[in-house]
Amino acid sequence: MIDNNSLWGKPLPQRETGEREFVFTVADFERVRKLIYEHAGISLSSAKQDMVYSRLARRLRETRLKSFGEYLALLERGDKAEWEKFVNSLTTNLTSFFREPHHFPILAEQLKKLQGKPAIKIWCCASSTGEEPYSIAMTVVETFNSFNVPVSIFATDLDTNVLATAAKGIYASDRVERLSSERLNRFFVRTPGGQDGTFAVRPELRRLITFQRLNLLEPNWSVRGPLDALFCRNVMIYFDKPTQYKILKRFAPLMDNNGLLFAGHSESFLHAADLFRSQGKTVYELTTRVR
Repeated sequence: MIDNNSLWGKPLPQRETGEREFVFTVADFERVRKLIYEHAGISLSSAKQDMVYSRLARRLRETRLKSFGEYLALLERGDKAEWEKFVNSLTTNLTSFFREPHHFPILAEQLKKLQGKPAIKIWCCASSTGEEPYSIAMTVVETFNSFNVPVSIFATDLDTNVLATAAKGIYASDRVERLSSERLNRFFVRTPGGQDGTFAVRPELRRLITFQRLNLLEPNWSVRGPLDALFCRNVMIYFDKPTQYKILKRFAPLMDNNGLLFAGHSESFLHAADLFRSQGKTVYELTTRVR
């Protein structure tokens, strides 16, 4: 009797079992890792191979290319339009209104201390589909009890697709279902569609926010300080420590002396203690203030 395991030695490659439409080799994955790291600073672990295949296989179908080799060669030739789609495909956008809610009362207290300041600046550097900057804006309005406030919110993201969604400010009912009825009535209007329709952010709230694409690895940023609050939550987890430090070093000069940096729940900036010191609850302030 023939032992198939000993005969074949190793499992068949996925392409031969029919599980994958395209050949995706280790070398292909390493090229993807190199390209996205150099362009966006995103550090992909080896555990992300299936995710990368799934998302980029859509681009192969769309471009009608037959292999990852052809697709990656297209990128390496500098196709700008496809580069944007490549980055958008590999960017993870998980968000919700008032996500990590413990930060918003802290922001409200920060805003109260700034009452009377002629211009308050806030940067949200991972806008995604807009839930976070709109949550910041709602906190601003609730704190000052007015839409007419001296606050500007700069909301940026690497992914142009999610920024377009954010700028529209229109959300399905399941996206806003966790908001209180008071917030829903104050900050949203129902769009046509009845009970199962969508909700649009009120124009008064949208006017507080400027949406713009920004790559944190680019040498020049359009954002200007001094910043009273900087939301950089669940962004640094995609960067290695040297890249994190490089970005934090660029954040520091933009901060107001009393400005606060908000990080994600799984992020720690202890390796940049010379720049920022923890205030607890993943909130940081400048380690050294300019007098």
